[in-house]
Amino acid sequence: MKIYNTLTRKKEEFQPLNDNSVKMYACGITVSGEAHIGHAIQAVIFDIIRKYLEKKGYNVTYARNYTDVDDKIIAKANELGIDATELARANIKKTDEDMLRLGVDEATMTLKATEHIKQIIEFVQILIDKNYAYSTEKGDVYFSVEKFKDYGKLSNRTLEDALDGVRVENEENKKSPYDFALWKSAKPNEIFWESPWGKGRPGWHIECSVMNYYNLGEQIDIHGGGRDLIFPHHENEIAQTESLTGKQFAKYWVHNGLVRINGQKMSKSLNNSIYLNDLLNQYDREVIKFALLQTNYRNDINITEGLFENSKKHLLAFYKILKEIEELGFNSNETNKQIDEEFNEAMDDDFNTAKALAKLYGYFKTMQQKLLKKDDTVIKDYNAIRETYRLLGIFTQNSDEFIKNNKLETEIPNEIKELAKQRWQAKQDKNWVESDRLRLLMQQKGYDIKDLKDDYEIFSK
Repeated sequence: MKIYNTLTRKKEEFQPLNDNSVKMYACGITVSGEAHIGHAIQAVIFDIIRKYLEKKGYNVTYARNYTDVDDKIIAKANELGIDATELARANIKKTDEDMLRLGVDEATMTLKATEHIKQIIEFVQILIDKNYAYSTEKGDVYFSVEKFKDYGKLSNRTLEDALDGVRVENEENKKSPYDFALWKSAKPNEIFWESPWGKGRPGWHIECSVMNYYNLGEQIDIHGGGRDLIFPHHENEIAQTESLTGKQFAKYWVHNGLVRINGQKMSKSLNNSIYLNDLLNQYDREVIKFALLQTNYRNDINITEGLFENSKKHLLAFYKILKEIEELGFNSNETNKQIDEEFNEAMDDDFNTAKALAKLYGYFKTMQQKLLKKDDTVIKDYNAIRETYRLLGIFTQNSDEFIKNNKLETEIPNEIKELAKQRWQAKQDKNWVESDRLRLLMQQKGYDIKDLKDDYEIFSK
C-alpha cells in the first residue's frame, strides 16, 4: 500500500512505526460556527483511511480534535454576547450530530483543547527551558522559529517567505517577526486560564502538538488535515514537537484538497458556503459521499450545479439493479472476489476512491446483462458490492427505502416558479411579511426555496 507523503512529496510504501499498530491524528474543526462541506470532506476522507487501514489488518488508534478556544470563537462569542465556552460546546454538539447523520464514525478519541490546558502549560514550559521559546513582560510566550533549523521542511518554505500571507500579531513583543505565539496574554472580555506567565490562553498551533504528545506519544504514523493547514499550522506543529522530543513527529503527512464552488474558493466573504446541515436536509448521505469521493482526495473538489443530482441519479440506477437481484430470490453467501481485489488495488494506490467508484459502472452493466439471462452468479456480484463498498459508506441501505427516499427532481410547475419569483421580489423590497407568506405557500404545495448570493434555488421537499 502506498501513501502520498506531503513531507517527501512522493508516494511511499506504508510501513508503520510499530509493527501492526497505527497511530493517526487528523486536525478537526475550529468550532466558531457550524460545520460546512469542507469539514465534511475532511472527516469523510480520514474516516475512510482509518477503515481501510483496519480492513488491511492494522490496529488503528485514530485521534481527532476540536479547537474549542481560539480568536474566531472568542470574537463570535463576544458578537453574540455569550460565553466562548458555551458557544464552543453548542457548536461541537451540532457538529457531532451532523457527522453522525453523514455516517462518519466516531474517532477512537475525540480531543478538546480546553481539556488539555494543564498539559499545554507544561509543554510550553519545557520549550522555554530548552531555549526554544521565550516569555514577554506582557505575558505572551513565543516560539523562536530561528532556533529550529528544519523550519519549512513540510511546506517547502524558507524563512524569508515564511510570513507570506500569515497575519502577524503582537509583533512589538517578538524577538523576531517569524516567531509565533504559544501562549497569549488575556485581553478584556476574553476567556483565560492562570499560568506562570499570567492570565491567558493557548495559541492555536500548540494545542495539536500537546494533544498528540499526551495522548498518542512522541511519534505518530499519520498526521493530516486539509491542505490549507500545511502552513503555518502543521509546519509549526513539527517545530514545537520535534524541538521538545528530538524525534521525527509524524512519518506520513496526508492532506486533502479544498472546496471550490463553481470554480471559486468557498468563503464567508463570497457568501457561497455550503453548510453540512443544509446539505443533509436536501440529499441522502450516500448521495453526498458518492459525489465527493469521485474526486481524488488530494485534489480540490469543485461543487457545481447538478453535482449532487447527478450523484443521486447514478446511485438510484444502481439501487434499482440491486432491488431486481433481490427480487429474484437467489440465496447464496458467495462473493465475486475479483470485485474486492480490484477495490483493494485502487485503495492501495493512495486511497484512490475515484478509481474504486469508476469501477462500479462496469460492474453494474455486467449485472444488468446477467439479470437478462437470469444468471444466478449475479448474486456473487451483489454480495461483493454490498460488502466491499460499505467501507466508502455506500450501498448500506435497504434498496426499497433508498429508491423511495431519493426520487429525481421533476420539472418545477410554473405556478411554483411564479411564487418563487414573487417571493424573491418581496425579499428585494424588504417586504418580509409578504416574503414569508409566499414561502409558506410554496411549502404547503410541497416545495421550498434556498437563497443564494444573487439568486435562488427551488427544490421539492
